[in-house]
Amino acid sequence: MTQLDARLRAVIDLIAAEAREGGGRHEYDGKIQDLSPDGVRAGLAGLGDGPLPGDAHDARHLEVFEESLRYQFGELELHRKNPMVHLNNLELACYDRDYAPEEERVAAKAAHLALWPEAVDQAIASLDQVPAPVATSLIGAVKGLSAGVTDEAALKAHERLVAHVERATTEGDPDAALGGEALARLMGSAEGLPVDLGRLAERADAERDRLMGLLAESCAKLGEKDRAPLDVVRELVKDHPDADGVIEAARIGTEKAIAFTREKDLVPYHDGECLVGPAPESRRWAMAMMAWNAPGEPEGPSWYHVTPPDSSWPREEQEEWLEVFSRATLPAINVHEVAPGHFSHSRALRRAPSDVRRLLQSSAFIEGWAHYAEELCVEEGFEADDPRFEIGVWVEALIRVTRLACAIGVHTGQMTVEEGARRFASDTHIAGPAALSEARRASFDPTYGRYTWGKLLIMDLREQARAQWGAGFTVQRFHKALLDLGAPPLGLIGAVL
Repeated sequence: MTQLDARLRAVIDLIAAEAREGGGRHEYDGKIQDLSPDGVRAGLAGLGDGPLPGDAHDARHLEVFEESLRYQFGELELHRKNPMVHLNNLELACYDRDYAPEEERVAAKAAHLALWPEAVDQAIASLDQVPAPVATSLIGAVKGLSAGVTDEAALKAHERLVAHVERATTEGDPDAALGGEALARLMGSAEGLPVDLGRLAERADAERDRLMGLLAESCAKLGEKDRAPLDVVRELVKDHPDADGVIEAARIGTEKAIAFTREKDLVPYHDGECLVGPAPESRRWAMAMMAWNAPGEPEGPSWYHVTPPDSSWPREEQEEWLEVFSRATLPAINVHEVAPGHFSHSRALRRAPSDVRRLLQSSAFIEGWAHYAEELCVEEGFEADDPRFEIGVWVEALIRVTRLACAIGVHTGQMTVEEGARRFASDTHIAGPAALSEARRASFDPTYGRYTWGKLLIMDLREQARAQWGAGFTVQRFHKALLDLGAPPLGLIGAVL
């Protein structure tokens, strides 16, 4: 593992959980980040000390991350308002991947668990401004953090954190809105570009309308010209594997997606191993997710985690969960999570030419790329003889674009969470508790519109490259140039031109 430059190290120290798992910097194994008020202040004070990288792109990439951390922790003080920052610090599921010998990972997990009381003390000292809607949305995740934990001291500490967040559900500020200026700066500082929320909301509406038109065309291919497209979708998602068949269906679909990506040469690298299986116990709240072989790790398998519903749940809840893995939607999820989405991206990240590009990963680029990959597969003819695949892509995209609209609406005060839920019910196929859950996510994940935002900017850039490169344009050339940048802030992707 390479030694990190001191200026880069100061940034990584403030995103230790992400660096450990997403970047594979396992010197952070068995350790916690000091997220107490004093610890955060000390971390911020260390930023910007020392020379920038000699490469101009890498220098700006590093500066964007410094500016973003100063805003998140220095001005917005998210460590005081959002328990998610602290949940990531306590997370143990990262040790379940086989990136190192089992005895090393077991020891690191035990060392990390031994620090839970200290981490909880720091979390409680910081979390004095948690809005009630944020606490309500995250209390389930806070409780679920202890799944599989037997250490008594850790469990007692966890009980204190649960009690603290539970109090905020009734005593916290009833308004979780950041305000329009704060949301624009939170998004823009992280991506190194100015954000006009009004124009972005207009673009979200236009994208929704485009997707609705595409969905109607795809439903017509199934002979469903006269029915409302979302009604067609609500019927299609009822066709799914049973709980015992979900993982096998995902495995078969993953093989297809990888083979198609290789056949069309859609990404620079086609190596590596992607295994499919259930998530670790503490992460079974996630239906599907990628745990990739990170850039700082020795060569090893990536895991596409697919979680069937728990057999102890009520039948209706199991059915709703299984609809996510329908024969219309699962293929789009496979493409997003595996190839040419996250797994393919991870293979390029391992070859990125600098530590800055390998380790400082924009979540808007990561999710934007994987979301772009779904529509790319429609363009390139994946499952061209089955309209259900493209229907699944448009359905997933409608959920993502509604997240963008909802985040802007909720945090600018133009939309309540309940109004956000109604927007999900009208613009997507989900309704009831699922729609309310999606709308509530805006409260604790205000940038969850990143999927659509990233996709749209990548598609804009592709059209610019097509115009500038003329006869020299190919999607292969464009994707190679883009992924050579690692997972850059969206404001820096124009470097490919």
